[in-house]
Amino acid sequence: MKLQVVVEASGLPLGLETAAADVSEQQLLMSALDDVPANVPAGTSLLADKGYDSDALRDQLEAEQFVPIIPHRKNRVKPSRNDGRRLRRYRHRWLIERTNAWLHCYRAVATRWAYYSFMYVGLVYLSFIHMALQRL
Repeated sequence: MKLQVVVEASGLPLGLETAAADVSEQQLLMSALDDVPANVPAGTSLLADKGYDSDALRDQLEAEQFVPIIPHRKNRVKPSRNDGRRLRRYRHRWLIERTNAWLHCYRAVATRWAYYSFMYVGLVYLSFIHMALQRL
């Protein structure tokens, strides 16, 4: 099962989307962004890794008023669409990886013990709440 997590600038998780293991992450991104309960202001930067490098996804994110910061894959044939100045913000991706590591501290999330997917999603939301309460 794939778990797509949306994280704010300090590493606090805001939303998620789950799907089967054979679904591409690119298909999960927009529905994970829709799960964020707050209104996201226009022009918000969205960091993602090379797995999200797709011109169609970039166009979709720009239509939703996001600024995609996604490095290109090495085998890209089309011309680059990245601005080097914006791409410098990619070095802050460690915040996202740290949140993923925090989620793996919860045993039921790291190894999916729940048979039903809605139970697993509930456990992930509980871990989000616990992580938020620890920061207070």
